[in-house]
Amino acid sequence: MPIFRLNEEIIFPPPHLAEDGLLAVGGDLSRERLLLAYRNGIFPWYSDDQPILWWSPDPRMIITPGGFHCSRSLARVLKKKRFSFTLDTAFRDVIDACAAVPRAGQEGTWITSAMRDAYVELHEAGFAHSVECRQDGQLVGGLYGVSLGAAFFGESMFSRASNASKAALARLVRQLDAWGIRLIDCQMTTPHLRRLGGREVPRAVFLNLLHRAMAHPTRSGRWRFTDA
Repeated sequence: MPIFRLNEEIIFPPPHLAEDGLLAVGGDLSRERLLLAYRNGIFPWYSDDQPILWWSPDPRMIITPGGFHCSRSLARVLKKKRFSFTLDTAFRDVIDACAAVPRAGQEGTWITSAMRDAYVELHEAGFAHSVECRQDGQLVGGLYGVSLGAAFFGESMFSRASNASKAALARLVRQLDAWGIRLIDCQMTTPHLRRLGGREVPRAVFLNLLHRAMAHPTRSGRWRFTDA
């Protein structure tokens, strides 16, 4: 299986060459490299004791607004307005909370300090966004990701109250649909995302959808809900 070593040049090998998902190693987490990676269906995922690893898995899990599954229980939660939602008001708090959440079968977190700093920079540049879910004024859930063209690349979510992260995602899906952003990249397959309507597609299909999404303008800058 070929794994490419990156150098200082901002370039990636074609993503279809990632036979088992892992495409390349090395490089950096500069804004330019990260944005190029996402535009080509590639993302970083590694732990503190590893070099930077770049992935393009096959198959790929995605959610489309029309495919999002809002269960009856989640619909009741949203209808009762247990939570309030905001966009891009507490990005650092959201990414820190995502890093602190214990994950089944994982020790530590893949959101290293270098990753945190890199995505905070992307946020400040208007490309990374957070959804905050609050209950009685307290941050109890949320998620963050990167948006380019008509695509949103979900990175991580957290929940400190029942249904908080699912409610945050449901609220985001509605807003993305209103903006015409209809490709949500979930990266890796999980049972949780599958229950929310995530479906696996071959990498070739994902890359084709991504190519079409990149033809649209990017909604950069600070986001606010407009469909309330």
